[in-house]
Amino acid sequence: MKSLTKRVSDFLGTCMMVGAIAAGSAAVPSVLAETLPQQKEQAPGYFRMALGRFEVTALYDGSVDIDSSLLSGASKKTILSSLAQSFLSDSKAIQTAVNAYLVHTDKNLILIDTGTAKLFGPNLGFVSENLRAAGYEPAQIDTILLTHLHPDHAGGLLTPAGAMTFPNAQVFVSRADADYWLNETKAANAPKDQQALFKMSRDAVAPYLAAGKLTIFDVGQKILDGVTEIPASGHTPGHSAYLVSSEGQGLLVWGDIVHSLAVQFQYPEVAIEFDWNQEKAVATRRRILAFAASREIWVAGAHMPFPGIGHVRLNSATAYVWVPAEYHRLRDVR
Repeated sequence: MKSLTKRVSDFLGTCMMVGAIAAGSAAVPSVLAETLPQQKEQAPGYFRMALGRFEVTALYDGSVDIDSSLLSGASKKTILSSLAQSFLSDSKAIQTAVNAYLVHTDKNLILIDTGTAKLFGPNLGFVSENLRAAGYEPAQIDTILLTHLHPDHAGGLLTPAGAMTFPNAQVFVSRADADYWLNETKAANAPKDQQALFKMSRDAVAPYLAAGKLTIFDVGQKILDGVTEIPASGHTPGHSAYLVSSEGQGLLVWGDIVHSLAVQFQYPEVAIEFDWNQEKAVATRRRILAFAASREIWVAGAHMPFPGIGHVRLNSATAYVWVPAEYHRLRDVR
């Protein structure tokens, strides 16, 4: 058997030989590289995983840049330091994903959140496109569960022409969120910079409401087999998370519990300006993070880096770590 010294020497010799070959080849001009154009498109924005007997598909809607000044609850130095640790040097434009999730239960084809359509520019609005790339058509969706009625979650209910994107789907939203965002009096009394959000929310659900396809549910009300709503108010009055369960495995689709992975896992007390009630949002984030970590279940986050699926691990008394899912070939568990 070779000694450790001999094995190390052989390994280093191999590395030097490979390096010499690479250096020699680098000096040879590549005709192909000079004539072929670079490809500017990414792979389609979907990611699949098995959850017991269910199939879950993450769908990428796009990304939006947010300014770190929207975060509060810790010092500016702390927030910027946390961002820098994640190599996010431009604190004025932090790339933030928008994700939706498709759950195939054999009985139902459930879409949790719908993305933005084209309400917020050209970098968003790709849920339907990626749904098709994943092998499904919008008309095949029979159930839509909204975590809340913000337009980056409900806007995709409509096509750019204002028609129902999902004509065969029943849409579910919590009563507390519906009573707030669909209330014209509240909209009229809202600050001017928020009134557009109220209108977008009302417009998104209007054709479904007119067609009898909007279901407003109460806390504790059963929705579907294998899916349990977990109240998570704070970001909005009726924000919901959904626990999807199959054969002892769980996936918590938590909506907007976290907007900044770099900051809010380490400092759950940090809120974002978009929160309806920041104190409640912070308390809910702490509760949901603790729940996910203690149960060791999968988590899917609307604003986590795509595909936004992973686990939450407790890192200290109050801080958490994100363990992202790894790309893999999907195994048929049936």
